[in-house]
Amino acid sequence: MTKLHKLPQHVAIIMDGNGRWAKQRHLPRIFGHKEGIKSVKEVVETAVQLGIKYLSLYVFSTENWSRPKNEIKGLFSLLKRYVKLERENIIKNNIKVVISGDLTKLPLEIIKLLNDIVKETENNNAMILNLCINYGGRQEIIRAINSILNSQKKEITLEEFNKYLYTNNLPDPDLLIRTSGEQRISNFMLWQIAYTELYFTKTLWPDFRKKDFIKALKSYQKRERRFGGV
Repeated sequence: MTKLHKLPQHVAIIMDGNGRWAKQRHLPRIFGHKEGIKSVKEVVETAVQLGIKYLSLYVFSTENWSRPKNEIKGLFSLLKRYVKLERENIIKNNIKVVISGDLTKLPLEIIKLLNDIVKETENNNAMILNLCINYGGRQEIIRAINSILNSQKKEITLEEFNKYLYTNNLPDPDLLIRTSGEQRISNFMLWQIAYTELYFTKTLWPDFRKKDFIKALKSYQKRERRFGGV
């Protein structure tokens, strides 16, 4: 049984392997993304049930724009579908939705949909679901630096720098999960994961469900976090 007091406060997930999942089944890549939505739903519900306070999902990276146009269109269509279908569950489960990333390049209907769900859930407090959309860690840091330069500050502390990030109201992730067997960060939360525990699994994201999430959490529970100390 998972001990609640040892759970991470903030879990971040790089949801990788949708394309490979589809390829293994000789299906178009979008079918992998479609199946991956089921994993999102199950992981979000499990996180709420366990009392995890913050869950960050890497939905669409700044590098994803280099993918085929049809795939990008399909991804946004699935995002729209997820938000519409899960809206009632999100509200019922008292989940607050926040967005990390530059929404200005997204289709207008997606921007409106995201802004609406953020507004509708702003007073919810069971869990914060941070959707990282058109997000890149390096881009976030440059954005923060430009904001600091515009403020004409000559010096800044670590704590002050955090205020210029998309995640300024969130604690740093305690655990970062990446699926599909890849062992790299892929420009995700580069500043925030300085002391984050990393967990890599070969399971492809569409196959990553409650039992896999629990397995990752149990791995985290066995670790001793020192933050550079003894």
